[in-house]
Amino acid sequence: MRIIVIGAGAIGAACALALAEAGAEVIVIDRVGVAGETSSRCEGNILVSDKEPGPEALLAIEANRAWRALAGRLDGDRVPGQPATEFEAKGGIVVALGAGAGALGSFADSQAGIGIRTERLDASTLRAAEPHLSPEIAFGVHYPDDAQVQPSLAAQAMLARARHLGAELRIDEVVAGLVDGDRIAGVQTRAGRMEADAVINCAGPWAGATAALFGSELDIRPRRGTILVTAAMPQRVFHKVYDADYVSAVGSGDAALQTSTVVESTPSGTVLIGSSRERVGFSEEGLLDPLAEIAAKATRIFPFLRDTMLLRTYFGFRPYAPDHLPAIGADARIRGLFHAAGHEGAGIGLAPTTGELIAHAVLGTAAPLDPTPFLPSRATLQGVSA
Repeated sequence: MRIIVIGAGAIGAACALALAEAGAEVIVIDRVGVAGETSSRCEGNILVSDKEPGPEALLAIEANRAWRALAGRLDGDRVPGQPATEFEAKGGIVVALGAGAGALGSFADSQAGIGIRTERLDASTLRAAEPHLSPEIAFGVHYPDDAQVQPSLAAQAMLARARHLGAELRIDEVVAGLVDGDRIAGVQTRAGRMEADAVINCAGPWAGATAALFGSELDIRPRRGTILVTAAMPQRVFHKVYDADYVSAVGSGDAALQTSTVVESTPSGTVLIGSSRERVGFSEEGLLDPLAEIAAKATRIFPFLRDTMLLRTYFGFRPYAPDHLPAIGADARIRGLFHAAGHEGAGIGLAPTTGELIAHAVLGTAAPLDPTPFLPSRATLQGVSA
């Protein structure tokens, strides 16, 4: 079976790997290259801590397990002395400022009810875990299963493994979908026509436009996020630390600017500081306000950051679905067209299990969990709006 995967970010790479491992002939097409867009402009989160009980939380729990196995396999493939994914099982700490402790504690209790491991931290245990936290913070929750990868490296490693199994990568742009009646026939790229038995749309924030090339609809929209990066320093942040506002920002459908604090160290010694969310289309204007808000909030949690040199900032567009669930599975209209998009900021963390769900949908392999909540045919993804 010949399958074309559109998009070589983390989701496309994970789908290509799962399909190649199942024995399919796979061709990955990307107009830029591996991890050239969203996957190179994010933090590489593998989180269970920000998921409220429901389908996405179950997907995140399964993907967290899958990442640990996958990272071990990819690290076994690496060239000695060169990192494969920079996978770190560092754990996460969510902190509450002021009156937010009660709400955070209740949220953690609800997560524990579906099997997410949590540990409450008082002022003393918080200081032991993160000695540079602000003295204002007296309550937090530790999530030992939160982890991290370097997203570009992770996408490259997955696709390298898929190519080792026979997958091809082509730098090209899909300009039209080829459909025979209501059935996929292939794609038209700038370089020419390519026939296929199935096409997987892994185009991230551009997934809606890609679906339209085949005469279908998928309501996936861009949501912009910004991140600050400090100069390298001795390690002072030992977990992924974020404030409880992050959870509400992730789940919000508001188009206006929302910021919350996420702070973590990297193996190179830099500190990543996020995060913001706003729906401004693909605009690259107006970045100063979100960056200023992020910086101000971060220094409230880690006061030492006030005196830290900023190395750079960057931004990216994340694929947002209006019901906050990714679209994974068969298209509602066109047979042979499948989608894996709409993960917003969770795409890195959910990638390996998304790939398994796509292999199940296309090839009939075993599903890692119930795929029904993520099907692209659900009504919330069929009425595209601004």
